[in-house]
Amino acid sequence: MSREIHALTIADLSAFARALREALAQHQAPVGHVEMLNLLSKSAGYKNYQHFRAESYAAEQVPVAPKPDSELIERVARHFDERGVLMRWPAKNSLQPLCLWALWSRMEAGRIYSDAEMTALLTVWASFGDHALLRRALVSLGYAVRSKDGRIYQRIEQKPPVELSPLLRRVRRVEETA
Repeated sequence: MSREIHALTIADLSAFARALREALAQHQAPVGHVEMLNLLSKSAGYKNYQHFRAESYAAEQVPVAPKPDSELIERVARHFDERGVLMRWPAKNSLQPLCLWALWSRMEAGRIYSDAEMTALLTVWASFGDHALLRRALVSLGYAVRSKDGRIYQRIEQKPPVELSPLLRRVRRVEETA
């Protein structure tokens, strides 16, 4: 049987020692290995050794928030002007989704846009003149939904990537300095 290592952190060593001493005093015969593990765990404030193991395993499984890719943010930010307007569509496919996320973030959640409204907004948000490309990309990459006849658009609510907030701060910082 392989041995797992579990770290036991004791907040109050005095209380731990007192609880362990009292638990050992109640036993007449020598304490076995599993029983000792249970006594140690109970003295540390757990129900038993299994409870301690479950808690330590859960603590190890805490997800670490992913760090934003600062290089990607800087490369995408270069496509926006000092007013936060998308100046050009990136040739690299890897940069396009984050540009679309920036446009997605400007759409109101739950609002239904007509084709004319969507075109007008994209014309303001992007200066390179191809609003149809942006509309198609927003729909094809799953950031917005379009009715079958193409007259109605709506933003699809979803969790944005970790790079979106830093990108928006970066673009807004450029806006504020201008």
